[in-house]
Amino acid sequence: MTTPLFLLRCVELGIAISDLDLLTIGLVIDMWTEKGNDDVKYKKVAREATQEDFDKW
Repeated sequence: MTTPLFLLRCVELGIAISDLDLLTIGLVIDMWTEKGNDDVKYKKVAREATQEDFDKW
């Protein structure tokens, strides 16, 4: 990732340049990844695991 691309991602996330002193590059990338997952619909779990399931595992 280049510096201009990183700064673009920060702007898209609403992170001010002054706030970058408080954040790591990894945290900003994690925030960008999570932003990409906002529209993902996950399947509902059919059932909860029981003690028997854990014992088998």
